[in-house]
Amino acid sequence: MSDNAARPIIIKRKKVSGGGGHHGGAWKVAYADFVTAMMAFFMLMWLLNATTEKQRKGLADYFTPTIAVARVSGGGDGAFGGDSLLVKSQLPQSGQGGLPDLSMTRDSADAALAQQEQAMFEQLATGVLGRGGDSLIKEMTLEHIITDVTDEGLVVEIFDLEGAPLFDPITGQPTKVLREISKMIVDVFSTVTNNVAVASHSQAYPRVLLDNPAWDETTSRAHLVRELMDREGLDPDRMERVTGFGQSKPLLNDPMEVRNNRLEVTLLRAPR
Repeated sequence: MSDNAARPIIIKRKKVSGGGGHHGGAWKVAYADFVTAMMAFFMLMWLLNATTEKQRKGLADYFTPTIAVARVSGGGDGAFGGDSLLVKSQLPQSGQGGLPDLSMTRDSADAALAQQEQAMFEQLATGVLGRGGDSLIKEMTLEHIITDVTDEGLVVEIFDLEGAPLFDPITGQPTKVLREISKMIVDVFSTVTNNVAVASHSQAYPRVLLDNPAWDETTSRAHLVRELMDREGLDPDRMERVTGFGQSKPLLNDPMEVRNNRLEVTLLRAPR
């Protein structure tokens, strides 16, 4: 027998294990997470494009875990039909957690109107003083006027200057300067519909006078200004009040100063 016949036959078996490399299953989990994240992202993009600001706020409130769930929902008919699913400003136990806060809505509207009115008053004050370049009255007449926007409205203060009174000392009638100012005020105030108030103030008179004329004088002057404005075209129904304050409200420390002789024509704020 030959040597080759006596030699044992050796068979080598190679073990192949599966799941290695890209043939494994771990990548499928990561891919599924990626696809889920992309789906959520595109869903978010669609919602941002298909909803209003109020509806988005409702969604945000709904998914916020720190807000207690109220018994009353704020939804309306159809998807996202309500203004808000929850309203933070209402307590859940009141049973009104999902209803719009009407008082806050009114406050916001009033605040917006007040801002618009404030801007209007400031614009009218600019028109009175002719700061826009086209002065409505002569430069010397402007020396008698200052304006101020107060809680009551736009106040146009008209005052005496030394040697240049608003009323004739003898006849008590309005001077040319006051007539021109009254016309200008009516022209400016005619652009709006707010009511108007006229008040007159006087410098103090010596205590030795038996009859102090300040009360009668300021009342008469306030009515003269009202009549001037009526003749210039102001609707009489817009005149809300006409008041003479006498010498009770001096502007300067010295109550006998001429500067205390003044008129206040106020464009009143609209009632709220």
